[in-house]
Amino acid sequence: MRRKDREIKDFEEIVAIMKRCDICRLAFHDEESPYILPLNFGMETEGRQITLFFHGAAQGKKYELLKRDSRVSFEMDCSHKLVKGDGGNGCSCTMEYECVMGRGRLEILPEEEKYHGLEVLMKHYREEEVSFDSSVMAKTVVMKLLVEQVSGKAHR
Repeated sequence: MRRKDREIKDFEEIVAIMKRCDICRLAFHDEESPYILPLNFGMETEGRQITLFFHGAAQGKKYELLKRDSRVSFEMDCSHKLVKGDGGNGCSCTMEYECVMGRGRLEILPEEEKYHGLEVLMKHYREEEVSFDSSVMAKTVVMKLLVEQVSGKAHR
């Protein structure tokens, strides 16, 4: 990382940033270029293992790419704020932010694990418990990303 002064190494701080984010971008391996997809997500940690959960309709390009290669990268960011410099010069401004990047292997959850993945995902956005319509569950795919590498960066 070029700006070592902005690097975040503390695991708990990285997890705290992830909890503040509301979108996670997944990058899949495509032949011509990476295929990037913004998704809602849920997260759980056990020790230093981070697991991310995603959901989607049962069809789409991401599933074709996932069948070919389960390795994905991810990025999420939050706490954006434009900071204007002195003197009114538009070139003397900067942006505050927090971000987390990483990679791992993505898998589709079997039917018996879908409910747990969706519960984790919903807890990221809502405090109250929700129930899931079985007809919608039948059309929903839930994916799990076991994070193998993660790093954080912030400009505050």
